[in-house]
Amino acid sequence: MQDIDVVRESIQYEQLLGENTSDTVFRGEYLIPDTHPDVLEILTVDVKPVIVSKNVMPDKIYVEGTLEYTILYLAREDEDRRGTQSINYSDKFSNYVNVNGADQSMNCLLECDIEHMEASIVNERKIGLEGIVKIKAEVLKEYKYDIIKDIESTESLEMLKEPYVLDQIIDNVEKDFTAKSVINIGMDKPQIGSILKKDVNIYKKDIKIVDNEVQVNGFVVMKCIYRGLDSREVVYLEDEIFIKESFDIEQIRDDMRCIGDITLSDIYVDINHDDVGEKRIINVEYSLTSNFRIMSKENIHMIEDAYSPSALLEIEKEKYNINILQGMNNSEVIVKENIQIGKGRPKPIEILMTTGNVAITEKKVLEDKISIEGVIKVEVLYRSKEDRKDICVAKEELSFSTGIDIPGAKIDMTCISKANMEVLESSIEADTIAIKCVVLVFGSASYLKEKEFLISISKLDDDVPEKKASITIYVVQQGDTLWKIAKRYFTTTDEIIKVNNIEDPDSINIGDKIIIPGRAIL
Repeated sequence: MQDIDVVRESIQYEQLLGENTSDTVFRGEYLIPDTHPDVLEILTVDVKPVIVSKNVMPDKIYVEGTLEYTILYLAREDEDRRGTQSINYSDKFSNYVNVNGADQSMNCLLECDIEHMEASIVNERKIGLEGIVKIKAEVLKEYKYDIIKDIESTESLEMLKEPYVLDQIIDNVEKDFTAKSVINIGMDKPQIGSILKKDVNIYKKDIKIVDNEVQVNGFVVMKCIYRGLDSREVVYLEDEIFIKESFDIEQIRDDMRCIGDITLSDIYVDINHDDVGEKRIINVEYSLTSNFRIMSKENIHMIEDAYSPSALLEIEKEKYNINILQGMNNSEVIVKENIQIGKGRPKPIEILMTTGNVAITEKKVLEDKISIEGVIKVEVLYRSKEDRKDICVAKEELSFSTGIDIPGAKIDMTCISKANMEVLESSIEADTIAIKCVVLVFGSASYLKEKEFLISISKLDDDVPEKKASITIYVVQQGDTLWKIAKRYFTTTDEIIKVNNIEDPDSINIGDKIIIPGRAIL
């Protein structure tokens, strides 16, 4: 047996192995610092879960993270006055997410959200917090193998090649970068006493390949309220900056695609004095992370079969499940709803700050689309008619549903989806608060297709059967092709086409009579 020189192609792709969620209950009691006055009423509790580490293990993922609390409350500042205060706490959480088949070699995508949150006043110096952190894990299994793309042998070989499209993962990349901003407070507003509450959102995210590098663009908007220096006044600020970063990645081309996200990992806020010594400058530094996968749709001609008219070959084939990306698309959802202010609650006279977050609660692949359902949790701080110096809060959960068009999608396909808040606005309408949200939902659908590839070929030492001098007339049977007939009789398709004056080699019919020159003894 003799080896034949071949050209091999390395095939690499990822397929969603499985996904699951786990709930982690957190609870605790936290003391009001001595520097802060007693609590009268809890307004809002912001909990930011941050994943610190992940460890993919057999059949599960171990996740560790931190919880950053910001509690906004009304305080008793003296006998006759109340004011708005805020305090910050930090805690840790950890849990396992079970995904059958997972192991340490696999890539894992994680999302972390607050599913439920309750706050209570234990006493005027202590706050109780209880809630649920929902961790969502998607485990991607990487497949990699070598197949024969071409044959370099000088032997007289016939090869049957078919065009094929492969979706390959070129690289999984995580890049950290920073963005900075300076906010100047005008003289029409009080000096900064303390930052009470802040919220950051990234929208119009765009990750693409341009001039053989990955470009990451987007807008970062920070909303915050601060309390004036030596004052009860609470002031709203909003700052927006454009972010743009580029990363050199080896082996990328402009015709490749990037699928990914930009997330905020941390924010640092520093209050500084201006030229006249007043606290009117806020320096902000954002720590951002961009995670993306670089994908390539490769059009190649794969060898389906091979033989030699002059030699016997041993061919080995193997079946693989190939990941096929059916398609990906976006859908923009506009959600409008009015928040009713409960009976006995102060009526709004001015919106101070509106924040919210979005989560997908259900997804499924249907015919030609992905069906998405989700929820938007909205929180509005407003001033009331009763006392303009006091702050009130209104909360609401808004549901939404949408379809992402994916032509050719089928119900048995798998999908990956993500939602991002693009716009969140509020206004007062007849003692209600009108909310408008714009959510951008991304989805992709893929499936596995079994494909048989040639993985080895060698020449046997046995001789090819001798040929008779006569010719044979062959009658085409069901399932025959010129390739199969030529291989069976140790001739070539070119010879059969030439002898039979065949105009269209792909069009032979059952019952056609074909002349086989110099038939081999079978």
